[in-house]
Parts: sequence; C-alpha cells; structure tokens
Amino acid sequence: MREQKTIRMQKGTISVQTENIFPIIKKFLYSDHEIFLRELVSNAVDASTKLQVLAQRGEVSGEIGDLRVEVLVEPEQKRLIVRDRGIGMTEEEVNRYLNQIAFSSAADFLEKYKDSSIIGHFGLGFYSAFMVADRVEVLTKSYRPEAPAVRWICEGSPEFTIEPAEKAERGTDVILYINSENEAFLDRFRIRELLLKYCRFLPIPIQFGTRTEYETVGEGEQAKEEKREVPDIINDTHPLWKRPPVELKDEDYLRFYRDLYPAAEEPMFWIHLNIDYPFHLTGILYFPKLGNAIEVSRNKIHLYCNQVFVTDDVRDIVPEWLQLLHGVIDSPDIPLNVSRSFLQSDANVKKISEYIARKVAEKLHDLFKNDRPAFQAKWRDIGVFVKYGMIADTKFQDRAMNFALVRNVKGEFYTLPDYKEKVKAVQTDKYQKVVFIYTHDPEAHDALVKAAQNRGYDVLCMDTVLDNHWMQHLEYHANLDIVFARVDSNTLDKLVQKDEATASVLSDEEAERVKSAFEKVVGADIHARVECSPLSPDDAPVTITRAEFLRRMKEMQALHGVVAGDNYLDAYTVVVNTNHPLIASRLARIEEADARAELAQYLYDLAQLQQGMLRGEALTKFVEKTLQKI
Repeated sequence: MREQKTIRMQKGTISVQTENIFPIIKKFLYSDHEIFLRELVSNAVDASTKLQVLAQRGEVSGEIGDLRVEVLVEPEQKRLIVRDRGIGMTEEEVNRYLNQIAFSSAADFLEKYKDSSIIGHFGLGFYSAFMVADRVEVLTKSYRPEAPAVRWICEGSPEFTIEPAEKAERGTDVILYINSENEAFLDRFRIRELLLKYCRFLPIPIQFGTRTEYETVGEGEQAKEEKREVPDIINDTHPLWKRPPVELKDEDYLRFYRDLYPAAEEPMFWIHLNIDYPFHLTGILYFPKLGNAIEVSRNKIHLYCNQVFVTDDVRDIVPEWLQLLHGVIDSPDIPLNVSRSFLQSDANVKKISEYIARKVAEKLHDLFKNDRPAFQAKWRDIGVFVKYGMIADTKFQDRAMNFALVRNVKGEFYTLPDYKEKVKAVQTDKYQKVVFIYTHDPEAHDALVKAAQNRGYDVLCMDTVLDNHWMQHLEYHANLDIVFARVDSNTLDKLVQKDEATASVLSDEEAERVKSAFEKVVGADIHARVECSPLSPDDAPVTITRAEFLRRMKEMQALHGVVAGDNYLDAYTVVVNTNHPLIASRLARIEEADARAELAQYLYDLAQLQQGMLRGEALTKFVEKTLQKI
C-alpha cells in the first residue's frame, strides 16, 4: 500500500510582484463579468478531458467513471460551485497553477499582453472568479492514489492559505462566495442562461440541477403517468459541425438550425466547413432567406474555440459581406486576446477569412451548375450575398462571374457575360459601351418598358436594395465595358446614344413658343428644366427624365440614411417631343396664350402622372379636368 503524503497547513503570498493583479483582472482583463462562468466550466472540462487522455494511455488505473461537470447554486450560502471529476491537483500542482501567475508585475502585464495573446496560453481563466467573488476556495484531489486532498483559500488579495482537506472522490470543486455587487449570479435562471450561451456544446456533459421527466407506466385502464427527476444536462457534447458530413442528412442540418434560431425561417442551403491544414477549422454556415432586405443584425454567426463559445462578433474572421450568414465556426487556431473575448490581428485570420469566402463561392457555383432552375428560383435571396460579395471582394467577384445573374422583365435569367452577348448588337452606344437598360418597377414603367421593347431593346428588372451599388460597381470595377440606364433616365432615342439626329418639324420660332408655354406651366420649380427635342412621332408628347447618375446618387444616399433637403439631386428634365402631333399640329398652332398653357398643363400633368409625381391638389384638379373633357 502506497504511503500518502502529509500536507501541512501553510500560508503564503501569490507571486510576490503581483500586488496589483486583482484590480487589473477585475477592471481590465474581462469586459463582462459573466465570462467567469465560461472560464471555470471550461477549466473543469479541460481537467476531465486530460483524465480521458491519461486513461487512454493506460496511466490511470481502473475505470474513470462518470466525468460530468456539475454547476451548483446555493443562494442561502451565497455560493456558486463548479465541480468536476477530472484529473484533480496535488499540493505541488496547486502551488504551481494557482499561486504563480505568469506576470512579472502589473505594469509588465499591461505592457506585454494588452494587444496580443493566444487562448489557453496564460492560464488566467481561474482568476476571473475574483470578479464576482470575495472569497474563492478550491477543494481538489488528484487522480494519483497517494495524493491527499488539498484546500486552497484566497480572499481576493495576494495572500492565500493551503491546508489538508477531506475529499472522497477525485476531482476539483471551485467554490465562489459571491460578493454583494454580483448577487445576480446566484439566480438559477441567470446561470442556466449563461451555461446555454457559453457551454452549450462543450465535449463533457454539464449538469445543472435536475429536471422532471414524465412517462406512462402500465397499459389500458391501469396506465398512469409517473414523474421522476433526472440530471439536467444542458449541453450537446457532439455538435453537428464536429460530425462527418457523410453521416448527416438534410433534416439533421435543419434541426440544428432550428435549435440555434427558433424564430427564423428555414435556410435556403448550408456549407459544412472542415479543414485541417494550414489551420484547423470546422463549422456550418447557413444561407438565410433575406428577401429584399440586408439584415442589420450582425450577431448570427457564433465563434467557438474547441467548442467553447467565444463571441458573436466575427467581423475580423468572416468577410463583411458574409456576416449576413447564420451558423457556427469553431477553430483552436483563432488568435484571441488574453480574456478570450476578442480576435487579434494575425496571418491565420486572413487565411481563414479567404478560405470561408472561397468555400462560399464554390458552393454557389456548384448549386448553379448542378441545378440552375433551382438556383434561379432562389436568386432573389441568393443575389443579396452574391452582389454584396462582388462589391466587397475582388477574388469573389472573379469567381462570381460564373453564376451572378440578371433577370429581364420577361423573367429570363442570364449570367452577365451571356446577357452582354445577347444585347450588344442593338444596345452598343457610340462609345462602344453595351447599355444594360433596366427598370426598378416594371408596373410603374410599363409604358416606357413597352416603348423600349418596340425599339428592339431588352429591359432588365433591377429592384433589390443593393442594385444601385452593384450596378455602379460593375460599371467601374468589373472590366465588362457596360453601363446601366434606367428606362426613365433619358428619352428613348438617347438611352443608347448613337451619332444619329432626327429633324424637327417645327421652326425655331415655333419651338421657342412651345418651350415658353411649358416653362410657364413648370413655373417656379427650381428642380425642373424644359427641353424641346425632335423625337419619333410615336414617342410620348411629354416625358420626364431624371439623369441616371443624379438619381442613383440620391437613392444610394437614402440607403445609407442620408436624407438630403432640396438640392441638385432632385433635378429632372421635362422633354417636349416637337414631332408629336399634339405638339406640332395643335399646341404650336394655338395663338391664344391661355389655351396654349391649358394644353401644355394637361400634357405636363400626364407626364407627371406616369412618373408618380402628380399628387395631392394637383392630382385632384387633373382628374376634375379630365372628367370635364369626357
């Protein structure tokens, strides 16, 4: 029989140069006090995992038994206990791991670690307990048979006490005496919430009290419902992202998504990430249905490190345009600061970001290539990611040229190169740019769309929230030699500018009279400008156009929340078709000024009505005049 080592009670000082370490831990090291629970439970899981490894190597005699970690709340005693059945510690290990903090001084700590650190490297997690506790006790017994139990006591200062203790089972109890400022952590509901947040997928079972289960016993009339108390295990020790994709079905992924986001619609599809070199990373990213909205919430991707939740702020590891995705990413190689709360700048971060973007591009291309009709059916949702990605990421843009789509008003889909090939014969302007004509509202622009189609033009539907930015980007950064022009940005003859001129049937004097009549009608509107132009007799008598670049700039400002007052961006042109019969044969021939003005007003109102600009009293008067003419 092995002789047990005798423990003498001893007192000492933790790391002689750390008299200021506890205030620093409380005020600097952790941004949120709740993280203490994550750190202590993670330590308990580490202790249990180490025991499993030793057992596999044959260094632990006998069965290791149940390794679950328990979290207990004792409000009356103002205590919170984290208990594990892991490797435990000897007196020597207590001295080494609890009494020696790896700092030379508080000043050195601030200087050395405020900007960079790696998770798990400094072993500071245990000391987070002092953020919420006035007193911390550690009762521990090593797995080594000859090692006696040890109790370590500290009251938030560098002084500590180590004394012999009684403990029947292997493992460690960390006992926190919660201070008055943090009594919220004695609330069971609060602790359960934190355990679900931080420890939901840890690899060792975490028990938090018990729960009631009901089962039917007996059959027929003898059947009765019985209840029993069972351990409440709050975590899934084998999360979906850790399992091989070949073992999983669609329903497994959908069930996991519903567990993560109970109120969300089912996702369109997902990507299972799994890489071992040059870094380790696993995870599942889901593509949610966004419709015509870019979700402002950026906390739907959860970052884990060895199944420990770290943060939902993944700006540094997931490209901005992919932060609309949902899901989880887990990597032990992600560089974190000393408190495991924030990502640090590191070459691995860039590699991981590029890897995720590449995997997304590959997934989208595979979907497009393997089932184009299904891809097109989902394009309205998928397009948000693709367009955002092309704007933000040059490498992704190059890949996306194979599957980024445009849709015309007939409902036909084309890749950008294919569409350019389709329309270039008719829609190439005098500058050798291919003009992509579009509408954001086919119903509102119905007359203009039909007129453009009658000229042989094809009209796209560009009606999503990102389209203005996307079009601008494609014009200047995609090497496609294209320009976009909305159907109402100019008269039909100038949508695709050619070196062609149409003669006016009016003399200069007649044209000036017509222009003067419309200028009086437009009145004092500083945004309006009247222009007489000889168009086709089949074109509208009066058309209101808005310069493409001005209108687009105003819409992009609105997207970013910039609300401008009256300014040059509201400018529009009232184009009078001097070759239309109502202008050339009627209005220009009217001698009486009031009659000429009345017809000009009516034609101007019609043009405003077509653009949705006729409202309020002006619309009421127009309807009344129209009824009088019937």
